Amino acid sequence: MADRDNMSASLSSIRVAHVMAGAPSGGAELFFERLCAAQIAAGQPIQAMIRREAGRERRLAQAHVPTKTFGFGGALDFLTTPQLKYSLRQFAPQIVVAWMNRAARMTPSGDWTLAGRLGGYYDLSNYRRCTHLIGNTRGLAQWMVEQGWPAERVHYLPNFAAELAEVRAERPDCLPPNAPFVLALGRLHENKAFDVLIRAMRFLPGVHLVIAGEGPERAALTELAKREGVADYVHLPGWVQESGRWLKACDVLVCPSRIEPLGNVVIEAFSAARPVVASAIQGPKEIIEGTRDGLLAPVEDAEALAAQIGEALENRALAAELSANGRVRYEQEFAAPTVLARWGEFLKAQAA
Repeated sequence: MADRDNMSASLSSIRVAHVMAGAPSGGAELFFERLCAAQIAAGQPIQAMIRREAGRERRLAQAHVPTKTFGFGGALDFLTTPQLKYSLRQFAPQIVVAWMNRAARMTPSGDWTLAGRLGGYYDLSNYRRCTHLIGNTRGLAQWMVEQGWPAERVHYLPNFAAELAEVRAERPDCLPPNAPFVLALGRLHENKAFDVLIRAMRFLPGVHLVIAGEGPERAALTELAKREGVADYVHLPGWVQESGRWLKACDVLVCPSRIEPLGNVVIEAFSAARPVVASAIQGPKEIIEGTRDGLLAPVEDAEALAAQIGEALENRALAAELSANGRVRYEQEFAAPTVLARWGEFLKAQAA
């Protein structure tokens, strides 16, 4: 406790601006909000500088995070960068963290250390003003070094997931009572491979699938479920801001992505102590491979994915083992206190 108090005291003098130009919803955007809220609650002087978005503004205000908004438009936006520079000079941070490409491209240099935070394998030319880069997986951090970024200026800082141990389980209203329930979370985008998951449902008779998310693939996924003959078992209720109750209630959390640098949903399921089945791609593979924390299936293989989901549903001893191991992994690596301590070490080092 004394060490944590000392950390909080030392961080209270380090002013940090977080700059985000992201979409209204998404994994990186959700973690941005969580990190800002957690740091302000821990006594860190924080300012969020975001693209105008009413929902995010409201949630940050509820968390008492001081927030300024900007346009973050396209090539003809000549206002955001000078406005950012003025606001940053007023706030006078020691460290500015630019989240993803647009924020990094539009955030000016100044009397602060600029760090780019990446959640994927992005074009590093967007980060030319940055002194440091932050990756949320070890694989991503290693890739940055392989691209020529100095290793001493590349940092692995994982995401933390919400603490779901005390959250009450609640099944979605769209489900019939007692039916086996598989949950997937994320933007309805081709990278998430929800089409593969829907095709897998043909091999899982009687199992219901809920895909909680929104995005451009909604119509295509709805039509695919009809063609595959599983429309009565596939539910698309839209984006859920707080998914913890559904996570606690599901029988299996599935992450079927064809591109997934991290896979926030995997560590969310660890927190909820639910068994995980994921495609063997990038982030989920890094987290799960070689452990008994979850099951992996080949990418783009609907039948193999269904077999792993079926194993987790039918083998109760295995499901219990995966759930328990995932929860331990969450507590050791992905709980808020652990991740906040790593961020604190990074911030102190750069502010020194």
